[in-house]
Amino acid sequence: MTLGPYESFIVTSYVLVAAVVALLIVWITVDYRRQKARLRDLEARGVTRRSGRSASDMS
Repeated sequence: MTLGPYESFIVTSYVLVAAVVALLIVWITVDYRRQKARLRDLEARGVTRRSGRSASDMS
């Protein structure tokens, strides 16, 4: 398959896009794990979520 005179530009573009997508996947995965750990820590210290309370608890 030949891509003509712009082959290096096309291949470089695809490689950069793939690298950015991979970086975003890694970043989201690390952030998700950090957030889950922080929630576990807060719940272990007794902090509860507002959405977890019923209407009678708010009075």
